[in-house]
Amino acid sequence: MALSEYPNISKSIKLDDGTQYAYVYIEPATSSKPTFLFLHGFPSSSYDWRHQIEAFRTKGFGILAPDLLGYGDSDSPSAVEPYALKRMSDHLAEILVKQGVRKVIGVGHDWGSAFLSRFYTWHSEFLLATIFLAVGYVEPTGAPVDVDGVIALTQQLFGYPTFGYWKLFNTEEAGKLLDSHSQSASSLFYPQDPEIWKEHFGPVGAAEAWISSNKITPPPAWLTAEEIATHTKILAQKGYVGPLNWYKSAIRGGDVEFEASLPEERKHVKVPTLFVLAKEDYVGRPEIQKRGATWIQNLRIEEFPCGHWVQLEMPDKLNDLVLEFVSGL
Repeated sequence: MALSEYPNISKSIKLDDGTQYAYVYIEPATSSKPTFLFLHGFPSSSYDWRHQIEAFRTKGFGILAPDLLGYGDSDSPSAVEPYALKRMSDHLAEILVKQGVRKVIGVGHDWGSAFLSRFYTWHSEFLLATIFLAVGYVEPTGAPVDVDGVIALTQQLFGYPTFGYWKLFNTEEAGKLLDSHSQSASSLFYPQDPEIWKEHFGPVGAAEAWISSNKITPPPAWLTAEEIATHTKILAQKGYVGPLNWYKSAIRGGDVEFEASLPEERKHVKVPTLFVLAKEDYVGRPEIQKRGATWIQNLRIEEFPCGHWVQLEMPDKLNDLVLEFVSGL
């Protein structure tokens, strides 16, 4: 996607282990301007940062926005092992070194937030500050994600479970299901009414029922028909097998071997940090995300009246907040 949608400001790189990545890259206008590192989530690509790329580019900031592993114009291994966050963090560090970028302000959304969390764990020397959208900081636990535990906890707290879809995503059939019903899947992931996630995404079996029956909900006002077509084209490039491997790796303990002996000190974030949480995100509930505050020394929390896709739903408000936040660094 980076290469096709941003041909004049994108690059492709083959890393030492042979993995190919594509990314948007813009040098800062002056040495005093920092570079933003934008990490997208599921199921997205660097295209999800289009409103931020244009806004911050005009302000003279540097930008590096990769298509993460499994997406767009980057490689998409079918095996689960390459999707360990430690391995991908090392990839990201290598990209920064080879691009000559020493310091960045990290911005993550959704899985990009979890990735930014672990990039800080392993390569904090690159980060001036961290910004988490919708999903807050996720501390390393040295254990697989306990999906059943999250389901039970959120059922108790909110009256409905939020992680039921993880069970579908951990199956070998999920990629084929989503690929063969891509319009229905996209309709569920980017709904007009965020409340449908309470009934059709969070509960066990609900996402599979929605997608397999080819159900469609109206598109949100914050996505144009052209943007939906571009997003659909990007996801069709590689399909859903690679993107779903992020979930499989987390559930199957892909990072356990790396995190098991991690010192407690390495779990804490010491750079200025901003959480931008979404009041209408009924899966990534702000109440849950705020638990990550325990691990952060210098934290500011803001809540936006929108759904999960903060950078798409309220781009101007987000951009203004980010600019104000970084002005104080």
